[in-house]
Amino acid sequence: MSDTDGKKPLGLGGGSRSGQVKQSFSHGRTKSVVVETKRKRVVVPTKPGAAGGSGSGSSTHLGDPSKRPAGISDAEMERRLAALRAAKAREAEEAAQRAEDERQREEERQRRREEIEAKERAEREHEEALRLKAEEEERAKAEAEEKARREADIARRAANAPARVAAASGAAPAGAVTPADEPRTGKPGAAGPTPRKTDREREREERERANRGKGGDDGRRSGKLTLSAALEGEGGRTRSLAAMKRKQEKARQKAMGFGQKPEKQVRDVQLPETIVVQELANRMAERAGDVVKALMKMGMMVSMNQSIDADTAELVIEEFGHKAVRVSDADVEQVIDTVEDKPEDLRSRPPIITIMGHVDHGKTSLLDAIRHANVVSGEAGGITQHIGAYQVTTDSGAVLTFLDTPGHAAFTSMRARGAQVTDIVVLVVAADDAVMPQTIEAINHAKAAKVPMIVAINKCDKPDANPQKVRTDLLQHEVVVEAMSGDVQDVEVSAKTGKGLDALLEAIALQAEILELKANPNRPAQGAVIEAKLDVGRGPVATVLVQSGTLKRGDIFVVGEQWGKVRALINDKGDRVDDAGPSVPVEVLGLNGTPEAGDVLNVVETEAQAREIADYREQAAKDKRAAAGAATTLEQLMARAKADKDVSELPVVVKADVQGSAEAITQALDKIGNEEVRVRVLHSGVGAITESDVGLAEASGAPVIGFNVRANAPARAAANQKGVEIRYYSIIYDLVDDIKAAASGLLKAEVRENFIGYAKILEVFKVSGVGKVAGCLVTEGVARRSAGVRLLRDNVVIHEGTLKTLKRFKDEVKEVQSGQECGMAFENYDDVRPNDVIEIFERETVERKLA
Repeated sequence: MSDTDGKKPLGLGGGSRSGQVKQSFSHGRTKSVVVETKRKRVVVPTKPGAAGGSGSGSSTHLGDPSKRPAGISDAEMERRLAALRAAKAREAEEAAQRAEDERQREEERQRRREEIEAKERAEREHEEALRLKAEEEERAKAEAEEKARREADIARRAANAPARVAAASGAAPAGAVTPADEPRTGKPGAAGPTPRKTDREREREERERANRGKGGDDGRRSGKLTLSAALEGEGGRTRSLAAMKRKQEKARQKAMGFGQKPEKQVRDVQLPETIVVQELANRMAERAGDVVKALMKMGMMVSMNQSIDADTAELVIEEFGHKAVRVSDADVEQVIDTVEDKPEDLRSRPPIITIMGHVDHGKTSLLDAIRHANVVSGEAGGITQHIGAYQVTTDSGAVLTFLDTPGHAAFTSMRARGAQVTDIVVLVVAADDAVMPQTIEAINHAKAAKVPMIVAINKCDKPDANPQKVRTDLLQHEVVVEAMSGDVQDVEVSAKTGKGLDALLEAIALQAEILELKANPNRPAQGAVIEAKLDVGRGPVATVLVQSGTLKRGDIFVVGEQWGKVRALINDKGDRVDDAGPSVPVEVLGLNGTPEAGDVLNVVETEAQAREIADYREQAAKDKRAAAGAATTLEQLMARAKADKDVSELPVVVKADVQGSAEAITQALDKIGNEEVRVRVLHSGVGAITESDVGLAEASGAPVIGFNVRANAPARAAANQKGVEIRYYSIIYDLVDDIKAAASGLLKAEVRENFIGYAKILEVFKVSGVGKVAGCLVTEGVARRSAGVRLLRDNVVIHEGTLKTLKRFKDEVKEVQSGQECGMAFENYDDVRPNDVIEIFERETVERKLA
């Protein structure tokens, strides 16, 4: 059967079907594509009646059981048929949903195409309106010029009319110019006609007007650019429509005054000793590429990130027309001291009170009683090892800022810092202990800082308290209290019972009122770093006591060799605040590194200033250390090396929780040792013990000391692998004692000699196989074979050694008592003579300890 019989071609699945699909492209373009789809073959279970079997009479036919796979029941077959119908229904829904989505997408594309076409149409209409307006203006101008020319021509003809009439009659008036004498100037008012002159002018004006209509000298065009219009003219090619539009836009901006270049601004460029090319371009407000080109013309192949010297930079500045102002590197810090406080801007501020005194005299307990808090329980060993800053509001409403300093001998620098930033010092002295070493040190710090002092005699509740003895002992250090007719206030208090606390607060308020403490809160903040630490999760944290100005969140500041931007401010109660005024202690987050305790914080305007000041300070510190090392002469180095050869060192690596503790531990360890042994701190830092600390300790054979910090997991694993000892401490007493004991182990043991006897040589015998044997009489003490001996001849030591043999008659003995005779032979020495004296002694090794 052929294909022309009108039948469909034979094939599996009933053949293929063709159709058209619309394919979409960008910018709203579409294309119809002819596709061919194959129909899937769907197998539907046949009914029992159709298969030749008898039906079951029910409405649901489950097929011939004999043709089902083995083990499938009617219920299973029913479940499968239901699943098949559900799948078909889902496919139909999905197909409908896809069709709906395709329709919506097509509508969206059609809408976008219409919007784009409408926008383009509006732009074309706007351009056409502008063009028509311009043509209308040109036409009106041309008509006005033509009208003026015609009026002038008419006026000239009217003036020449009497002359022409007279010439026609043959009698010219007197003074008239005849046509033969008429000048051919063509000017209005000239006598006589001007043949062909007016016609030529008219033709020329017509051509000019035609050229203006076609886009001639004025550069305007009308209508679309066609091929014939493009080929018109002598050149055969004209400027494009875009070029004409650019020309028109430039002319319009020039008419409005926008096209003129601004006058070059001459700048004063501050020039340090060295400057980066990019920074130089920024200061001149020039492009960095132009500055690099200028340097290349000078023969310097540099990039924008390289530094150049001041002389070269000055040449570049002059070439660009600016003025160079030479400045020193130290001038970068001048921006800090630019604010001067006026008397009318000053406001009263809370006083800053520092609690000082000997260790365990009750400083923190007294502050706890005032604050109604319990800080002592949180300190290791019950002693303060950090500077704590707190604000207290009294019952009368007065606000006081307290600084609590450690009393241990190792924390001298902490007490000195506390005295420097304070207004009033409260010297706490225990009534049962009187004046102690750190009490004297606190008095000296207060006098050096010229700070008024208030004496708080604590522990007055104890039975053995003697406040009068405290007042008397203070006289020895030139501290005369009011009870002894002096000017220093003294208050008897008890932190345990609360006795005298109100009187102490009144004394503080009175002293603050006398001082008249004021500060300007409306200026960039300035403060002192009381403590600094590296906190896990928060990064470097500095406890800052604001002294003047107001520190706000977001301020950019520089502190020592570090800088940062205030990310958060946390007060002494742990709450976040937005700002901190004068005399307010806060924790500052947002530093790029851990500053030193005692550094001064200053707020600056920009990050560039802060970074520049920090870099300058860091470089200055490096130069200072390098200069200190370079100042050492070769002779000094050799002498030091020779001295170090005889000195044993105990190297340690110290990590502490805060900067002040690290500083105090380093100072305490430096004091341990003598001329034979010393402790060398390889590295001290703030924060957890890291792998780099373990690596440094391994290279130097040193232990790692952790004070209130712990090693992280990688550091612990590295320490176990490399055999580095990590010791943890929370009390500075224990740390110093252990290091002192370890350093004592490096001391050479002391050897002591104990003389145990003397013997006199009576006769010398020669024994075969042994050598010379001295027959001796033990005159004093005892002679032992294990002891050391010296041979004295005329009270001069001529030999020191050991005995080879000690005999009593023919027997070898261990010792011989005084008054008995014996035979002695020396090890490797035979020059013995009668009447020589043998000194017998024993050596004792004694372990030494550092004081």
